[in-house]
Amino acid sequence: MRFIFAVSLCLLQCFVYAQEKHLPAIKLTLPVVVDGNLDDEAWKNLPAATDFITYSPHAGAPSRHRTEVKIAYDDNAVYIGAYLYGNPSGIRKQITARDVTDRQDADVFTLGFDTYLDRQNAFLFKVTAAGVQADAKGAQNNATVFDYTWDAVWESKVSIKADGWVAEIKIPFSAIRISKNAVQSWGLNFARFQRTDNEVSIWSPETPEVNGDINQWGTWDSLRNIKSPPRLSFLPYISGGVRVSPTANGDVKETLKSGGMDVKYGVSKSFTLDMTLIPDFAQVQSDNQLLNLTPFEIKFDDYRPFFTEGTELFNKAGIFYSRRIGAAPTGSLDVLNNYGNSPYYRIDKNPGITKLYNATKISGRTKENLGIGVFNAITAPMYAKVTNLAAGTDSTILTEPLANYNIIVLDQALKNRSTISFTNTNVLRKGNTRNANVGSVDLSLFDKKNVYNVILSGKLSNIWGNTINKTGYNANAGFAKVSGLLQYRGLVVVKSDQYDPNDMGYLLSNNSIDYTGKISYNLLRPYKCFNSRVYTLSFDNAFLYKPNTWTSLTATAKAFFLFRNYWDVTGTLITSPMWSNDYFINSTVYNGYFLRRKPYYKFSVDGSSDSRKKLYFNYSLAAAESPLPDDFYWSGEAGLRYRVNDKFQFSADMALEHDNGNWGWAFVNNTNGSPIIARRVVKTNTGIFSGQYNFNNRMNWTVRIRHYWSILDNTNFYDLKEDGNLNDRAFIPGKNINYNTFNIDMFYTWDFLLGSRITVAWKNALGTNVNISPYMYATYVKNLGQALSNPHSNEVSVKIVYYLDYLKLKGKRS
Repeated sequence: MRFIFAVSLCLLQCFVYAQEKHLPAIKLTLPVVVDGNLDDEAWKNLPAATDFITYSPHAGAPSRHRTEVKIAYDDNAVYIGAYLYGNPSGIRKQITARDVTDRQDADVFTLGFDTYLDRQNAFLFKVTAAGVQADAKGAQNNATVFDYTWDAVWESKVSIKADGWVAEIKIPFSAIRISKNAVQSWGLNFARFQRTDNEVSIWSPETPEVNGDINQWGTWDSLRNIKSPPRLSFLPYISGGVRVSPTANGDVKETLKSGGMDVKYGVSKSFTLDMTLIPDFAQVQSDNQLLNLTPFEIKFDDYRPFFTEGTELFNKAGIFYSRRIGAAPTGSLDVLNNYGNSPYYRIDKNPGITKLYNATKISGRTKENLGIGVFNAITAPMYAKVTNLAAGTDSTILTEPLANYNIIVLDQALKNRSTISFTNTNVLRKGNTRNANVGSVDLSLFDKKNVYNVILSGKLSNIWGNTINKTGYNANAGFAKVSGLLQYRGLVVVKSDQYDPNDMGYLLSNNSIDYTGKISYNLLRPYKCFNSRVYTLSFDNAFLYKPNTWTSLTATAKAFFLFRNYWDVTGTLITSPMWSNDYFINSTVYNGYFLRRKPYYKFSVDGSSDSRKKLYFNYSLAAAESPLPDDFYWSGEAGLRYRVNDKFQFSADMALEHDNGNWGWAFVNNTNGSPIIARRVVKTNTGIFSGQYNFNNRMNWTVRIRHYWSILDNTNFYDLKEDGNLNDRAFIPGKNINYNTFNIDMFYTWDFLLGSRITVAWKNALGTNVNISPYMYATYVKNLGQALSNPHSNEVSVKIVYYLDYLKLKGKRS
């Protein structure tokens, strides 16, 4: 009998999963007032989406919480009314900042639209029981990625009832993109997150073992004759403040003042034009600077809204790194090196960022589901000013020429989630100093059952200018099983020695051939004490492209466990089991030298506690060893977050790292030009404290304090031989490093109207000309004391952004 019951239950769940849900699209004839109460006459006769199915933790089971959702539309917007039944005492209502819902103590209602029904692209809207909004644009190919930097202007209200809570939402067509078809159907899904038991329930069932989310959504059938009004909005801004920067000759005060405007225009129902004029990006979080002992560039996140919102199409080929636009002028470092320490010159001006004149992007999809995107930005020429103290004359030095950055993307959606796309990036600089063009063709094919995936990609780069002309290529080919308990992937990546996408993209190094493989066993259903388990094995076998020679082999084994009490733990073993060859010891371009790297074994364990609790913590421990004597490595990290109440929470994180055998390039031998290699002990501490106080769901205060300290102690120096081995050489004193960064970022934000915001910011940073002795201040407390007592830069600014909608302006005038 038990066997029959188990088989019946399994068949029932398979039947439920096989049913794609449909909901008829009904056009309203009566108005809806968004007030958090579903008492408008328009709601009464609409069919409701019910019978939600659990997605996690017990996938496929009926939800324990009753949910009813109604949806309709008119020529202006889509309206959603959700009644989420439950005991009011169990409704979690923590107030957070916009777009912050993950691991927070709040119940959440979510809805998603796939407006082209291509099963690949979507808009996501969330509202919590505290009325906090979150929104994102989703793009799905090998995995689903939701971009929460995208912010739309839409309305929502919530209310707590005697038997649950209500979310009422209005999403204007101006906030999304739709097709031109007179009759159209959308992909649709609703989800509810109940924080007390961590249950996620959804309207249209999704199978966890099946690759992708959007492709498993239901359908909203037959929206007809949408006569959406013009989509035009303006975001003018003004900002002002003061910056005080310490220098060797005293503090330099600078008045900050700016004004500009963002424009968003719906060229059609499907295409949107975004433009920013004289943008101001001062009020963004500081970069996490660190001591870089490699020749490779550090990749920083971009916090500038224009370059992060709605750029998923431009990132399709992976050759767009938005921080290239408005980066530090390429000649500013030369000015510092040539004149900064000279007693005969004074640097009066040397800008650290390149100003932007304007930037424009237009993107959308045709009714044949061809995605088209065009991005263009123009940066200003930048100049440094230097005074010859002896002659009393000034010199102006060009550090960055006038430049134009451009991207064009064509992305055709095919059947079964498949796509083919073409991307081209182009950078032109005045004076023909260095120009760049990169083209990419990317193909991703899925079978009808969404089990197997083939990817093919080819990229061609060309760099040209007065003194340079080179062409290179990058080719990828891969095959994967993407659904089921057992999944695997194999990939070959070839990058020629002349391939260079870095004028507008990001690449650590070229000149390589990589063979990678990965296999995973995914147990995503509850079993005994586990909610889910994932076991993964992967490897990377790397070769140099030119000359064609083997470089390294790395293997990784990983096991992830999520327990029923919502604690999780991950164990990872990484090994490079044989001596490898490092051909990029002091340059991203192979220059004839290589260093033999030791084999190693590294084990780590990390995890976290139940985030529903007031006190939540996460941890990470790692240790590594090699055959060399006294070569032990260890690291540890601990983080705590405490939720004082529904408005205030704070967190602290401390990470420690100790590498007793860090080997790498130190400097160049002046006699023969060969690299000198150092063995060093590197100790790194990173401390971060943050706090958030939310006055209400539209006003908050945040602070983030970060101190990074890395101390490098050289123990031995060696001459590098041609075979990659080392010869001892005399110790060279005075080469130790004590590197510190310290930042405070504090922001007060008030969304005083829909789309309108006031931001007050204070940014504090340790000065750039800081030299803390690695010998006198080698302990953390002494070093921190010196970091705090050294001069700091300070910046205080206020920015006001006001949202103007063309239709409302037109209505007021009439």
